[in-house]
Amino acid sequence: MDALAPYLPLIYTILRGLAVIGLVHALITRQPPYWMITLGFAAFLGGIFSMVFSLVYVFTVLIPSLRGGTRVAGQAVARGVEALKPLDTRIREAQARLDESDTLQHRADLAALQARAGRPDDAQATLASLLSGIYADDPVVLLTSAELDLARGDHAAAEHKLTRVDLRTSAATRTRTLTLLAQAQDAQGKPDADQTYRDAITGATTEEPRARYAAYLIRQGRAADARTLLDQIAKTESRATNLYRRQEREWFQMAAGLRKELK
Repeated sequence: MDALAPYLPLIYTILRGLAVIGLVHALITRQPPYWMITLGFAAFLGGIFSMVFSLVYVFTVLIPSLRGGTRVAGQAVARGVEALKPLDTRIREAQARLDESDTLQHRADLAALQARAGRPDDAQATLASLLSGIYADDPVVLLTSAELDLARGDHAAAEHKLTRVDLRTSAATRTRTLTLLAQAQDAQGKPDADQTYRDAITGATTEEPRARYAAYLIRQGRAADARTLLDQIAKTESRATNLYRRQEREWFQMAAGLRKELK
């Protein structure tokens, strides 16, 4: 035991790191509560028994899940661990990757992080060179830049970029583009927003356009039309799978709030 004494701090750090990774994995994969509680104690409070349980989790749950679905589970854990880093740290790392290799993905990643940090001007500057280069018509660039314009209140610029997006790229791109376009038109008081919302709802891949259109209808004083739309969303939610409910939670909650507003 004396021989191990110099290495005990390192062993403790490794065990605590495994506990953090295990906790992230447990949260992402929705493991039973007792795992989350035990791993939480190990990650934040330490303790020999909690540390032992974190090892048990790693060898009985984490490693087998990685073997069963190595790529998916591994990516999920990596995303979870990455999400634990402070936003400023992630921005610095993204900037370093961009400095090393100036690619579309690296610029888009950095811009997204800057936007999350409440720095839309920096994010727009990061994308600026793409808007005049070979990626000027890339849907990812146009959508990301348009979202930043909306956040900055430059609705006309957002509308101009969104009209350039190729709606044939994918159903998801079409839904997102038309939803943002309707928001930009609405913010400028343009009547075109009504039809754009309707177009966004057709073949939509998310509940967002319906929820936002319902809010638009309420602002326009069309409560009956909004109530019909909100009832449709409620019916969709009641029939949806658990996965879809989780995926669309924000919009189902928005719709529920709007229904209360109409009562």
